[in-house]
Amino acid sequence: MDMNLAVAFSIYSTSNRRRLLIIATIMSVAIAVLDWKTESYLSIGFLYLFPIMLVSGFLSRLQIVWLGIGCSILQELFSNLPPFAAAPRLVLSSAGFIGTGLFIHELLLNRRLAVAHLEEMERENNLRHDAEEQLHVLVDSSPAAIITIDAQGTVLVANEAAQHVVGVTDRPLVGEPIRAYLPALYNAVQSRRPQNFRTTLQCRGQRANGEAFLAGVWFSTYNAASGLRLAAIIVDLSDDLRNREDLGLDYLLKNTRILMSAVSHEIRNLCGAALVVHQNLTRVKTLEGNADFEALGSLIQGLGKLSSMELNEGCDSERSAIELTSVLDELRVLLESAYQDLHIELFWEIEGQLPLVWADRYGLMQVFLNLAKNSMRAMQKSTPRCLTIRATLDGDDVVVRFEDTGSGIADAQNLFRPFQRDAQSTGLGLYVSRAIMKSFSGDLVYEPRPRGCCFAVSMQPATALDEAAHA
Repeated sequence: MDMNLAVAFSIYSTSNRRRLLIIATIMSVAIAVLDWKTESYLSIGFLYLFPIMLVSGFLSRLQIVWLGIGCSILQELFSNLPPFAAAPRLVLSSAGFIGTGLFIHELLLNRRLAVAHLEEMERENNLRHDAEEQLHVLVDSSPAAIITIDAQGTVLVANEAAQHVVGVTDRPLVGEPIRAYLPALYNAVQSRRPQNFRTTLQCRGQRANGEAFLAGVWFSTYNAASGLRLAAIIVDLSDDLRNREDLGLDYLLKNTRILMSAVSHEIRNLCGAALVVHQNLTRVKTLEGNADFEALGSLIQGLGKLSSMELNEGCDSERSAIELTSVLDELRVLLESAYQDLHIELFWEIEGQLPLVWADRYGLMQVFLNLAKNSMRAMQKSTPRCLTIRATLDGDDVVVRFEDTGSGIADAQNLFRPFQRDAQSTGLGLYVSRAIMKSFSGDLVYEPRPRGCCFAVSMQPATALDEAAHA
């Protein structure tokens, strides 16, 4: 719609309605007077079209019909035309006036709809522009690498983090083949699956300088006007992998030390008993001076010295001030799915405002998981099956209790001794768990219950004094 037509239609705005009605009324009266004063058979009643056109922009269809009929009647009343043709003239003039009014009405209605549609499109374009601008800022400022590639594996979009991940800093990554850096993404876009899909993967990546790295990728495919596209978010997991492997090695060595201590304890008991027997046999005169008997004694003493290694339970260097509620939140994520699959109810009773505690985060999680798995095994044939995990501040310690409705423990006297005969596995779980707790000055104890069993994990709060002492 051009500017002149828009200006012409602007007279039908809401603010001009009263003015147009007054003008149309004056025009109708003037036309009627002129038609009446004219003494010829020439009628000027066709001029009623102008007031009808002025008011048709805001009148309803029914009002336009009545207005057209009224103007036709005025034309016949004040004209000097022969009366024998009044009826046909009345019909034709009414049709002309009504048709003109309805035409103007529909034309303006369509114009209003078109303007509203254009305004809606403009709003949508503005919203789309704002969304694209926000998305552009989000992509550019994202710490994760974000790229888009086409069906041939060519990079179409890459943010600054993507340039850093693949090690391309001297030139734009856009336009380069992704196959040189992440072959798995090239293979994914070349698979030509019939439908779009989204998934995650860990794959090998290669930087521009040839350095390999572990990439975590979240990607999805979609169809654009020019063909298949793949959008991916990429993070470098190399540091996480190294930290995880280092942490796993540290705890492997720590658990190995605990197991060796348990084995040494048992060997020391056997050596002690063998040494008593050997000392008793030294009174036998026939064995006096026997080389094999003396060698046996030396062997028993050597085994006793070898098994004298003990676990150092108090190792403050391995502990730090941690937030217990965050560890329990991670534990909930790990447990709830497995417990739901086994139809075991899991209840959480976490006291508000728990202080920080001295512990090793990874070791504490291992203890919690071991206790939860023990409860899971104990409740396989029980009814009902419920595990309640309760964290409270008891006196000077923070205590987390694992209380289940399982079969319970018949003999708790040797519960924390290694190599339990009736254990389902090696019989070292509780022994190792208590040793881990003692390694950062915590403890693990069994609390008898009328039904089921309850294990309490206690930790020391990290007070301001303790934090200052270990800063």
